[in-house]
Amino acid sequence: MKIKLLKISGKSNDTIDVSDKIFSSKINYKLIKNVIDWQLNHAKPRTAKTKQRNEVKGSTRKIVPQKGSGGARHASIKAPLFVGGGIAHGPKGAVYKVKKINKKMRRLALIQTLSKKQIDKKLHIIEDITKEIKKTKEFNNFLVKNNLENSIIISDPNTFKNINRSAKNIKNIKVINNVGTNVYDIFKYQNLILTTSSIKKLQERILNEKN
Repeated sequence: MKIKLLKISGKSNDTIDVSDKIFSSKINYKLIKNVIDWQLNHAKPRTAKTKQRNEVKGSTRKIVPQKGSGGARHASIKAPLFVGGGIAHGPKGAVYKVKKINKKMRRLALIQTLSKKQIDKKLHIIEDITKEIKKTKEFNNFLVKNNLENSIIISDPNTFKNINRSAKNIKNIKVINNVGTNVYDIFKYQNLILTTSSIKKLQERILNEKN
């Protein structure tokens, strides 16, 4: 499969070959959703935890007589009803991380997400940027001209260094290194932009990755 190659300097009629195995795959939306849920589930440490009544220090003696007072019976001061007692149904820390996604499923979801961008014509490839773009306006003009205002840019290390200064101040633009390519970020942004080096490294990693 051939995809048109964009250039910062101006128009280009060049194309680049990409793997059909990665960019022409059948899409399983349920699998993609499961991987996104897994990512969001692990995005925060979720360390908040409250003590239940069996973890609170305090006497276990009955604080009032069980009968004769006309009121409710209470077991101990550690009951959730009382100040300083245990918390009922509170957060329990890391036990919330119950979802598990194996490596093969994450790999397939990434392939299908890349295919989805290609099908929707939201996949774009730019040549490696060898010179630093110091002005935000210059890079922003390139994005506006090519209708790429809402984009995630997956970059090789050299291009990242050369565009990060100008791209980081543009709204709805995110630049990440190719090693950090993930399903959630690709779906979050309308357009996906890859540099020529990053797409080669990404394809090599996916095709050679063992289950």
